[in-house]
This record gives sequence, structure tokens and C-alpha cells, in this order.
Amino acid sequence: MTSRIVAVDPFDLVVFGGTGDLAHRKLFPALFRRDHDGQLTEPTRIIGVSRKDMDKKAFKAEVRQALETFVSADELEKAAVTRFLARIDYVTLDATGEAGWSDLKSKLADGLDRVRAFYLATSPDLFDAIVHNLRDHGLITPKTRVVLEKPLGKDLESAREINAAVGEVLDESQIYRIDHYLGKETVQNLLALRFANVLFEPVWDSAHVDHVQITVAEKIGVGARGGYYDTSGALRDMVQNHILQLLCLVAMEPPGELGADSLRDEKLKVLRALKPIGDAGVRTLTVRGQYRSGAVDAKSVPGYIEELGDGAASSTETFVALKAEVQTWRWAGVPFYLRTGKRLPSQVSEIVIQFREVPLSIFGAAGGFLAPNRLVIRLQPDEGVKLYLMIKDPGPGGLRFREVPLNLSFADTFKVRNPDAYERLLMDVIRGSQALFMRRDEVEAAWMWADPILEAWSRLGQPPASYTAGTWGPSAAVALIERDGRTWHEDPS
Repeated sequence: MTSRIVAVDPFDLVVFGGTGDLAHRKLFPALFRRDHDGQLTEPTRIIGVSRKDMDKKAFKAEVRQALETFVSADELEKAAVTRFLARIDYVTLDATGEAGWSDLKSKLADGLDRVRAFYLATSPDLFDAIVHNLRDHGLITPKTRVVLEKPLGKDLESAREINAAVGEVLDESQIYRIDHYLGKETVQNLLALRFANVLFEPVWDSAHVDHVQITVAEKIGVGARGGYYDTSGALRDMVQNHILQLLCLVAMEPPGELGADSLRDEKLKVLRALKPIGDAGVRTLTVRGQYRSGAVDAKSVPGYIEELGDGAASSTETFVALKAEVQTWRWAGVPFYLRTGKRLPSQVSEIVIQFREVPLSIFGAAGGFLAPNRLVIRLQPDEGVKLYLMIKDPGPGGLRFREVPLNLSFADTFKVRNPDAYERLLMDVIRGSQALFMRRDEVEAAWMWADPILEAWSRLGQPPASYTAGTWGPSAAVALIERDGRTWHEDPS
């Protein structure tokens, strides 16, 4: 049994940065798949916008190439591609000037009664100019929604400036701050796991949970993103947004309902309950790393400095491990170990809920070690949930125990394609559902916790520890968790 596809009303979607990597790699393939499955209705239009001087025919050729590159061949049925490309239009436009805005207004003139969404897949430096130009050129309607792509600032001050500038033009109900991790199927299943099953919630607290691990590991290096990444680093790029959002879903209290504000109110409480990490804590609670040349999947890869290619030294971290604490009654004393990095040995995103040991073994030494139960929620790849339990090893001769996972693999269980996060989030924008998008105070609360760490690193002036590409980061990341008598989870499968 699969979810029923519910068509959405016709809409106009304008993609600023329409010739960019995100649009080609994620947005257009996601929209095509929704159209392929019958979710888009006539006369829905998708308009690409950028400074690049081209006509509609050339832009359609770009979109077709993107589909052929990022969508599997068996989905590219000729009729579906033809129908989708018929929705595509293009406007050459200067986001900070006057050129092109009248052309865009002309193309949208007959759609005043439809949802009008503007996706800002651009640098955050352009958000202010774009939303003010939308207002000044009369393009904002009561059904207008604006999607802001990350990063939302580089610190608290810049995030507040962006929020203030956009808030001058738009009501908060019209602003969709996207974090694509919240659109992942398994992330939403975390909500189902907690709040649709009576089994877990009674033991979801410090009395039963020993610690929590959240890992977002990448095999890739910075590649063509080196210019951006060197001004950002792993904490800004991954921890402040993706990983903290996952932490919130693990640690939050049950909301009264699944409405957008109820859900975001509970996440905000978690962010505000995070124990601050300043100068005194960064030495013992945080680890920074930067990869050097090594091998990933038995292939030699260059180090971070070599990938930057400018010959200059850099103190930007490509790996971060942290020990965080949520200061609430439910979680007091439970450490949350967070790590993320590039050029690691596996491409994996997962949450591990490590339960406490049984208080007393009645089986004696012959039974062997009784491993504590673990709940492993795999976000990517091979999305699924594993619950590790102790069972008796089959055979006569006494009780001997083995740790075995109960494995819920989404691919094996549902046997359907797992929709990309952008597919869900784009349709939520059109429907007006903000539950999976960040509110202004959420973004700022996350920066309020991250900023002191960044400032302490800067004041201490200690460069990131070097680690070999293809390993799990600096040795200090292992020490961070093992000095507490714990170890990082590694799934051999």
C-alpha cells in the first residue's frame, strides 16, 4: 500500500537562480517527478530566472539536460517530459537592478488567482534585493510564498539582518525557510516512531537513554564549492541547521497537534535549552578537523588545501564533533554526540538512540555480554530503522546471547521509490504547509548556540586537527566519546 497522490491546484513557481546547480540537480527533477505522478495540474507554470542572457528554447534545453542527468531513464517517458517542458519559461533578470522585472510581471499577469511561489536559490546576499523588488514591481499577492534557501546568514547578526529585510516585505506566514533534511522520509518517520507508537515514548528520557549520536558523514570533498565552503566550514554548513534540526526532533516534547507552530514551538524550546559552549567548553566538548590527502573507496583524493587550489593556508574546518546537552527534565545528563565531515569513509546520515544497560544480568558469565539496546534511524542511504535486541543463540547447551537487529528497510517494506525531500517540500509550499520549514526565531536560536563556539574557536586561534581522507576524522573525535566510556556507532552493513 502506498500513499495516494493528491493533486495540487494550479500554481506559478518562479525559480531565482534557475540556471544554477541546485535548480538543475534538485528543483527541476523534483518538480518533474511530481508532474510525472500526476500531482501538477493545468495551467501550472515554472519560470526560471537568472542574469544569464538566453531565450526560452535554450533554457528548456538546459532543463531537459538536467532531467537526463539527474532522473533515471525509466522515468523519462516522452509524454511526461514533453508535458513538463511545456510548463517551462524563462526570464533574464537583474536581481539588484531594474532589467527584466517588467518581463516577469507580464508573464505572471494572468495568474493573480493562483498560488505564486518564488524560490530564492541564490546567495543570501540577494534575498533583500529580490523581495523588495518583488514588492516594488507589484508581484506580491495574497497567495504569494517565498522560499529561502540556506545558508540563512553566517552568524546571528547576519541572520537577523536577512530576517528583518525579508520581514519588511512579507508576513511570516509567507516565508518558507527550507532545510531539506526535514523533508526526508525517515526524518518524518522519526515523528511517527515517537508519537504514533506507545512503545517508545515512555522510555524516551534520561532514565532509559544513555546517550544519543547524530552523524552526517560525506565521502565527497568540497569540489567546486571550495570558494563558498572556505567562508563557511562544517559547523555553519551542517551543524547549525541540519544536525540541530535532527536533534530537535529527537529531544522535543510531544506537540499538542502537528500544526506548523505547535511543532516549531517545541523545537524552539529544545534550541533554547541547549547548554552553551564557550571558551571553557570548546577544548573538551568540540573537535575541529580538516582532511588531508588520502583514499576514499580505494581511490586517491587530494587534501582540502589542494582542492581549494589557491595555494593559501586555511583554518576552515571540514569536520566537527561536539558533545551537546539539552537542559530539560527529560534529557538532563544525557549527552548528545554530534559529528559531521567531508572525505569520511562512508556516506551516511543516521541517529542512534543508545539505551541504558540492563540493571542486573541474571544469566551469569556463560551468557556473555548483554549489549544495551540501540535504535538506529538511518536517513540515508538505505533509509530504515533498526532496533538492536539481545536474543538467545540457537542450539542446546545453555543460554548464550547474540545482538540482532530488527530491521525495517523502507525499500524492502514498501517497494516504492523513496521521494526526494525537495519533492515533498515544494508541494508543501504550494499547499501552504509550514510544518517542515523553519521559523524566524528557530533560525536565530540556533545561531545563538552556534555563535559562541565559532567565536571561541576564533579567539583560541588553534588550527583544525588534520585527518587523512577516508578515515573517521581526527583521533580527538574518538577520544571525545571514548573518554566517557562510549564509542561511535558503526554499522557493518
